[in-house]
Amino acid sequence: MSVGGEAIDSAGVPLPEETLSVAKQSDAVLLGAIGGYKWDNNPPQLKPETGLLQLRKGLGVFANLRPATVLPQLVDASTLKKEVAEGVDLIVVRELTGGIYFGKPRGFGTNEKGEDIGFNTEVYSTSEIDRIARIGFETARKRRGKLCSVDKANVLEASMLWRKRVTKVASEYPDVELSHMYVDNASMQLIRNPKQFDTIVTNNIFGDILSDEASMLTGSIGMLPSASLGESGPGLFEPIHGSAPDIAGQDKANPLATVLSAAMLLRYGLGEENAAKRIENVVLETLDKGFRTGDIVSTGKTLVGCKAMGEEVLKLLDSLSPAPVSC
Repeated sequence: MSVGGEAIDSAGVPLPEETLSVAKQSDAVLLGAIGGYKWDNNPPQLKPETGLLQLRKGLGVFANLRPATVLPQLVDASTLKKEVAEGVDLIVVRELTGGIYFGKPRGFGTNEKGEDIGFNTEVYSTSEIDRIARIGFETARKRRGKLCSVDKANVLEASMLWRKRVTKVASEYPDVELSHMYVDNASMQLIRNPKQFDTIVTNNIFGDILSDEASMLTGSIGMLPSASLGESGPGLFEPIHGSAPDIAGQDKANPLATVLSAAMLLRYGLGEENAAKRIENVVLETLDKGFRTGDIVSTGKTLVGCKAMGEEVLKLLDSLSPAPVSC
């Protein structure tokens, strides 16, 4: 089904009703990156990114899980010193359907001096905070039991409520260690000492920024998958990178984030843990063999394009016995 730029060209809107209808009836949704220079100057309602926001809202997905793990095979691809990057394994749980991206009022206007102004509203309700906090605690419980809530409670009222509610929800999870950190400090700590983090839970705009920052600890945004989950209905699985229009059609893109997003779809969307592990193991084995796209290549490794990297993954996948199917 089409969404984003393709949908604008074919249907006149970034999210056709048919696309949303089919997505809602599915067990899970795998999303390709959207956007491109062609649509940059479109009005807001006709931008590809609007289709993505509408799809998230329509599916009711409110929790975005973005892992950032420095694989042993790619530690040298990180821009950080090896001793800082080695062993990093964290996940950012980002609230996805509230906050400043959706808050109202928003728009353009004129101030008392007659100057043009633009304005947006950062707003969160108790229920929105509580449900994302629980996802954060549940995620931390399945990992190493440490949750860091990131906010700006020293300045923003929305963050003051955020901290109050996260602290209250913590009483339901006595086995999880909760800490709080201001977003400016968190952005510095991700670079200074990223291994201190296990699970981070934060709002929409902070999560958008911090998850991209965390992705670069790994060496490339082209390696990282994500899952967006709701209380019911299909999850939305996609790479965290954009469509990279600057290299479109040049066989340079790294396909592994999308491949790993399919693995997350199998695990979180369909409950097929064995199949998910099979794909993840094949990706690691492909890296073990030394194949690298341009964004992660280093001395002594074999530079391949997007298509060739995909073919190498498929070769190994085909060579393995099929994963058991749960009945």
